[in-house]
Amino acid sequence: MSDFTTVTTPTRLGPDLFEARVPDGWQQGRGAFGGLVVAHLVRSIEAFARGETPTSPPPALDATPERSLRSLTAEICGPVLPGPNTIRVERLRTGTGVSTVAARLERDGEVLAHAVGVLGRPRGAATDDFCELPRPAMPPWREMTPIGRNEMGPSFARFLEFRPLGPAPFTSSTADTVASGWIRPVEPGPARDSAYVAALADAWWPAVLTRFTAPRPVATVAFTLELLSNLEGLDPEAPLFHSAQAVACRGGYLVEMRQLWGEDGRLIALNQQTIVIIK
Repeated sequence: MSDFTTVTTPTRLGPDLFEARVPDGWQQGRGAFGGLVVAHLVRSIEAFARGETPTSPPPALDATPERSLRSLTAEICGPVLPGPNTIRVERLRTGTGVSTVAARLERDGEVLAHAVGVLGRPRGAATDDFCELPRPAMPPWREMTPIGRNEMGPSFARFLEFRPLGPAPFTSSTADTVASGWIRPVEPGPARDSAYVAALADAWWPAVLTRFTAPRPVATVAFTLELLSNLEGLDPEAPLFHSAQAVACRGGYLVEMRQLWGEDGRLIALNQQTIVIIK
């Protein structure tokens, strides 16, 4: 099995052109796991914005570059099937402190995913920092038993380790439409960067599945990620804590709010997804 860093790292073909090769086995239904697709877009955007020419996986830790990824908006327009895909990157604007870069993932002339990343240099002072979100209860991950990899459903899930808190999917739970627990790749590889965070933000099952009595097809159609901290200083072997709530659903489209936390209690990222209940 290729490690998580390798399978989420595109190959640069030209100044604004990358190839994202999706390996078979990383599907969620017909298409690739959305977090894998988003991770390829993130790494393409960052490499383009920084003028890098990556032909190998990124370094082990993201050491806060001058302009790091602060926000990403993405849409997965159609299923990304296994095999090679082209990513074209475009600089929308570079200002004195912020760069805005767009990327499109295409196959056979069809756009299958699109993202816009905002990269910005640090500003202000550490005394300006705050977080008003209450920290979720996070039992020590080493004291929680991972669930079996064959219990998760989608084929890509066997490459991830889940240590969930309740409620479980398909239990008709309506008290709280939530999902939480620790998550990490089984074979992460060296990178602990923004693409790693973006992929893990999408890896957990939608909280709405706890309301269902049996599996139903759902898909993320819009994805927004706000990066509040890098992973510098965290144990690279430690998972991240996922906390999510589906807040509203109308007409088969629901909004889910997600958070990722480090084991030291720092808020790593906020994620909002628009999820369609296909049937």
